[in-house]
Amino acid sequence: MPNFILVNKPAGITSHDVVDYLRRITHERRIGHAGTLDPFAEGLLILGIGRESTRELGRFLKMGKEYIATLHLGAVSDTYDKTGKITDFAISGTQQVCLVPDIPELKNILQKFVGEIEQLPPMYSAKKVGGKKLYELARAGKDIERKPAKIKIYSIKFLEYNWPLCKICVQCGSGTYIRSLAHDIGRALGCGAYLEELERTRIGKYNVQDAHGLEGITKENWIDKIANFS
Repeated sequence: MPNFILVNKPAGITSHDVVDYLRRITHERRIGHAGTLDPFAEGLLILGIGRESTRELGRFLKMGKEYIATLHLGAVSDTYDKTGKITDFAISGTQQVCLVPDIPELKNILQKFVGEIEQLPPMYSAKKVGGKKLYELARAGKDIERKPAKIKIYSIKFLEYNWPLCKICVQCGSGTYIRSLAHDIGRALGCGAYLEELERTRIGKYNVQDAHGLEGITKENWIDKIANFS
């Protein structure tokens, strides 16, 4: 029977770091995860333990996702998140200060991104173009033409706003880049934006509240953390 474990990945480590940690304590080399989280992001990872489980991880990839995202308005990033080169937003290259949107304007713009939309994948992503990962090209100083992909945003819920930070809850289909969404929202607002914080709270019916903190998973108790998904 396939065995999976829900992990609440902390910020500051890669998804592969989680895999490596579980390999060390389980002595099982065949471990994989269903959907990468960026190192600065936190939240739910579903991991398969063993050959049979890793073969079935694909069923989770197409499930809907839920994220809590904090957007930093008034600036842009070359990676679309806080890890990149940050530039204060300037209109037409002048020193004109961008307008600070109010809550009604924010809510109005957010709803324009709900539905089936086209999204351009960020250069700093693992998506391959011509056999090369985009982030490899970006690190080499190349910015190539990318084709937009159709994605689905089921809902965007406004949560908090205290300039320059705006927190939202996004429910979306697979293949959505929340970094790109943040960038596009900032562009629509006319003030720029990048992703300051990100937490994945749900994959399909599986919730981060049911996930285990990595520090609580040990070689003595990891078997007790296994969940059998039918």
